[in-house]
Amino acid sequence: MQVLRCPAQLQLLEETLRKSLPTTLPVLGTVMTVAWGNPASHEVLVDSWPHFGVVLTRLRPEEHRDPGDYYTNQLAVFYRDKGALQALLGGTEAVTRARAFQILGMQDGLDEAVQEVASARGLKVE
Repeated sequence: MQVLRCPAQLQLLEETLRKSLPTTLPVLGTVMTVAWGNPASHEVLVDSWPHFGVVLTRLRPEEHRDPGDYYTNQLAVFYRDKGALQALLGGTEAVTRARAFQILGMQDGLDEAVQEVASARGLKVE
């Protein structure tokens, strides 16, 4: 996963995400916040750039205070490819299982993808 920090990259991502509203809404707000100075200490991650398959936004890891607080540990996701989402959830450190978290997204199939990865790892999803 690649963290986007460059204002030009964030602007291009914002323009791309606007074309797919409303499904991109959960990540678009964070992308805009990060581009405008990031007062909330979030970060934007993509699986590849500039042709991304998945965008993930989250609180910076150093800002996590309570590993059991899944309200604070929220992740927002938009994906173009279900396989890229499953690879993100199952095979990267972008989503750590050391703390509780919740995933926000508006796409059909998100719940099934999360359930498949969780059951493959023997994890409980609520």
